[in-house]
Amino acid sequence: MKVISYPNPVLLYKCKPITAINQRLRDLVSAMFHTMYETGGVGLAANQVGYPIQLFVMNETGSIEKPENEYVFINPIILKRKGNKIDQEGCLSFPGIYADVNRAELIEIESIALDGSIQQFQWKDRQARIAQHECDHLNGVNFVDRLNELSLHEIRGDLDDLQINYEGDVRLGFAPNAEEVNKRIAELEKQFCE
Repeated sequence: MKVISYPNPVLLYKCKPITAINQRLRDLVSAMFHTMYETGGVGLAANQVGYPIQLFVMNETGSIEKPENEYVFINPIILKRKGNKIDQEGCLSFPGIYADVNRAELIEIESIALDGSIQQFQWKDRQARIAQHECDHLNGVNFVDRLNELSLHEIRGDLDDLQINYEGDVRLGFAPNAEEVNKRIAELEKQFCE
């Protein structure tokens, strides 16, 4: 499993709700945790690995040695947001790019757990930031979409480099073109969302 980099179109896709918890989904969750730890992340949304479904995993410690901090979110909804806090964020799909992002300081989030139960959390600070970042992904919103003009200007060159690399990979056949991405999205939606 590989993390997809900007500007792959699946990162802009509004993910569909999952309709069944089965072994295929459990295997995907396991692979996502493995990929998240392998790449040094603290959260990973399904569309970052090419799956257009409402699923993300997180462990705010980023440590495989602390499985008690692992969370799985299926069809998550942020019910409440309170306060504001600006802090630096990065993203596995935007390697090497960091910027200050304004997010709610406190959230209440609800989702389905991997065992099928409804889970609800009230989180603040780091956990809240990670969950908001990953929920954004599931709605086709990337952290760079939340930057002010000055911050966006500061990273414009890095974004352009990612764009050039992606276009080169598409031309060489190392990355799928938009038509291939859309075909794969449709296939995966049939597996997880119908």
